[in-house]
Amino acid sequence: MSKKSIKTNKKRIRKSLKYKLSDKKYNKLIKEKKSKKISKKNNKLLDKELQKKYCKCIKTLKKKYPKKSNIYIGKFGICMNSVYKNRGFKPPYNISNKCKEYYN
Repeated sequence: MSKKSIKTNKKRIRKSLKYKLSDKKYNKLIKEKKSKKISKKNNKLLDKELQKKYCKCIKTLKKKYPKKSNIYIGKFGICMNSVYKNRGFKPPYNISNKCKEYYN
């Protein structure tokens, strides 16, 4: 009697890339974060929205350009600058690996 190892197929649930904040509230939260007068709840909400913007940027560059193009190769840096650095924020550590929750 041998024991058979049973493989379990775990299906990862993808998170939605839709934005949950209006443009008006989003801009208000960015101003609050720059002036360092933002609450923890709003800060968390803004971080999630920035992460979605970053992941969506990478996804569009991946689909739009061929693999050998310079834009495809530099997609992480391009999106990092456009989402975090142009707004004056320090990007979170290892943010590009967290995009796997949103797409392949």
